Amino acid sequence: MTASTSSSRAVVAQPSARRTLISTGIGNAAEWYDWAIYATFAPYFSKQLFNPADPTSAILSTLAIFAVGFVARPFGGFVFGWVGDRFGRKNAMTMTVALAAIGSLLIGIAPTFAAVGAFASLLLLVARLIQGLAHGGELPSSQTYLAEMAPAEKRGFWATLIYFSGTLGNMLGALLGAVLAVLLPKADMAAWGWRLPFILGALMGLYGLVMRARMPETEAFEELKAEKQSVGTQGFGALMKDIVAHRKQALQVIGMTVGLTVIYYVWAIVAPTYAATSLKLDPGQALWSGFAANVVFLVALPFWGKLSDRIGRKPVLIIGGLGCAVLHFPMTWLLRDSVWQLFVSMAVMLVFIAAGAAIAPAVYAELFPAKVRTAGVGIPYALAVAAFGGTAPYLQTLFTDVVKQPWMFNLYAVVLILVSVLVVLRLPETKGKDLSV
Repeated sequence: MTASTSSSRAVVAQPSARRTLISTGIGNAAEWYDWAIYATFAPYFSKQLFNPADPTSAILSTLAIFAVGFVARPFGGFVFGWVGDRFGRKNAMTMTVALAAIGSLLIGIAPTFAAVGAFASLLLLVARLIQGLAHGGELPSSQTYLAEMAPAEKRGFWATLIYFSGTLGNMLGALLGAVLAVLLPKADMAAWGWRLPFILGALMGLYGLVMRARMPETEAFEELKAEKQSVGTQGFGALMKDIVAHRKQALQVIGMTVGLTVIYYVWAIVAPTYAATSLKLDPGQALWSGFAANVVFLVALPFWGKLSDRIGRKPVLIIGGLGCAVLHFPMTWLLRDSVWQLFVSMAVMLVFIAAGAAIAPAVYAELFPAKVRTAGVGIPYALAVAAFGGTAPYLQTLFTDVVKQPWMFNLYAVVLILVSVLVVLRLPETKGKDLSV
């Protein structure tokens, strides 16, 4: 690609920058919101959609179906990675946000166990499978789209939108749970209040669908179509051959992700619940402390993104990874029995976690050629998140409450972070890379 073409792309991309960021962000936030509200409102709808005569079994079944969503994510990464590389990034993103909205709507209007028996539980399972497929396809397609639309000199900064908007979605879900718990009596929450967040999620998804349908396709994909280098005429078999041909990059995505996904789930998602259940902090105070720490995370994301555009991707990833590895044990020891300890430990860790989260979407995209970029990122990323991120809360609880050796899980997390750092050390520097090839 010539310098004049690169300059042309920057000029073309800039007028639509706001639309690109809003359209990508609203859909991504809606899907992260869906996952947040499922965990938040599970205690309420478990007794509605499963046999209320056995509350313990009902909540366990509900959480098991939550895990099914993680299992479905690699399949979503494969299917929508193929769609993104064959039919376009925009089409993949539009389809994922539509599926996520359907999943939320199904849960929001699901009949109760008392009305239809086990069909209510089956409908919840189907809805979670749909959401898992959607979420598995959302991240790689939106990451690829955003990276290809961004001006090369600002790609790191633009990439921060993925975790920024996703975190806003998580925070909205948690905030809505806190507000409804205050406004509605427990009986109303159990009877119908829990449906409101899911219906709102469906409406958010519908808005994201409309926004994304109006987005332009990326220039990188349009060039592939023009040059007939896209996998547009190829099936799954040809796509798998391309991924195998780029197995080194796929393994690099997994290596980069294993540490980041575990440490992110531990500190950004699970820490308030862990503090409330295992350390006996007040649940409401733990929730608000976690909310405040995530605000710090939001502030840190664009800082790291801009820094990576100045000094490179590798230094930022290494600083973030080593910071997490060095501080994980001290911040775990700090977290004991007070809300301020929870806030400080979460905030400190999230500042360094933000370094990887901010620019990982850009780095993933910069590792692969355009013709296999969405699937090349989506499949290994979803596998790593499902295998390591999805099991992190379970392993933390197992080693803390059952084995009574929490240091074992913490060592496991630090080892994975160091694995990611070693992988980053062997990566090429990709700042400013031309993504049209």
